[in-house]
Amino acid sequence: MKRSTLRNLLLVSTFLGSVAMANAADVTISIESWRSEDLAIWQNKIIPAFEKANPGIHVKFTPTSPAEYDAALNSRLAGGTAGDLITCRPFDQSLGVYKKGNLADITNLDAMKNFADVAKSAWSTDDGKVTFCVPMASVIHGFIYNKDAFKELGITPPKTEDEFFAMLAKIKANGNYVPMAMGTHDEWEANTMGYYNIGPNYWKGETGRLGLIKGSEKLTDKQWVDPFVSIAKWKDYLGDGFEAQTYSDSQNMFTLGRAAIYPAGSWEISGFNTQADFKMGAFKPPVPKAGQECYISDHTDIGMGMNPASKNPKAAKAFLNWLGTAEFASLYSNALPGFFSLSKHTVKLTDPLAQDFVSWRKDCKSTIRPTYQILSRGTPNLETEMGNASANVIKGTETPKAAAERLQKGLASWYKPQQK
Repeated sequence: MKRSTLRNLLLVSTFLGSVAMANAADVTISIESWRSEDLAIWQNKIIPAFEKANPGIHVKFTPTSPAEYDAALNSRLAGGTAGDLITCRPFDQSLGVYKKGNLADITNLDAMKNFADVAKSAWSTDDGKVTFCVPMASVIHGFIYNKDAFKELGITPPKTEDEFFAMLAKIKANGNYVPMAMGTHDEWEANTMGYYNIGPNYWKGETGRLGLIKGSEKLTDKQWVDPFVSIAKWKDYLGDGFEAQTYSDSQNMFTLGRAAIYPAGSWEISGFNTQADFKMGAFKPPVPKAGQECYISDHTDIGMGMNPASKNPKAAKAFLNWLGTAEFASLYSNALPGFFSLSKHTVKLTDPLAQDFVSWRKDCKSTIRPTYQILSRGTPNLETEMGNASANVIKGTETPKAAAERLQKGLASWYKPQQK
């Protein structure tokens, strides 16, 4: 064999060997998720950004349909076939996964320093000592309004409750629009977009929520009854037949331009942007009295944790740490308008309606829905009962006082701190 041929063979062999070594160093990790509708965003935007910043780590996003996710995930975890990273629902569902040993303790992960305690609360143990998922995003409650209708009627977004009801009365008197698009048929809509929307301004956000958990506050206290008193007045401004109006009916009523205001969650933004042919704005829940400090429901929605059985824990942790960066915060918040990063980073949003919502964080204190942590573990389930009570109060079939007393009695029947 000629010397030059031998040399070429050795060079090829060396090259192939180095490629094999490089490939051996590369790892692939997979993400379990229920957000199947976000597949293209992960494949085209989020994963390429991570892989560019972390060469050698490849990521697969492998979603399951939302209705099947929990059962399918539990089956794969039990069978040892689950992915390296697990997308986490808030509170008890993920806490249950952690207690079974299927989510790793990531309390000391570097990324966690970029999140406040209220953000971590949805994925921490009851005592707050262990965190098992990195907070990814929240949704914010408020009111979306038809800017064209407001201009036509010469009205501006209200700041106080008195201004709020004066505005609704003016819209009703004009007759061209239903003042607010909301129904009570789907009871969760009444508490999620009603009671939970305006309530934090009364019970002072985390102060009240934690007070219920500790037992130092009760649902019959004034600060918990007064929001019912307020939403009881909504009845006159929801339009004819609101009692039979479903969630999708409310969405259609607003996007078709028949209603001026939609009591909302920011998750509506993407859909409304494609369905409404008018300009939209958003205003935060009005405070009961001028000059009072404001609070918003900035509810934890989605996080991500690590499968303790992952064969690539170092790569998985690298991804979780990246979720705490300013790059991810900006990328995710802009790719999914209305789902806002929970990190402490300042994010500039390109969607003006999303920017309206997130701007409230500068002036108001954030809290989460009061029934979601601990308080809905018993029977009767407080979250379910809250929806029923809110719907009844709006319809006028139950008084605010009676609703509060019923809820308090139910909670105290199984939750010891409320039995004091």
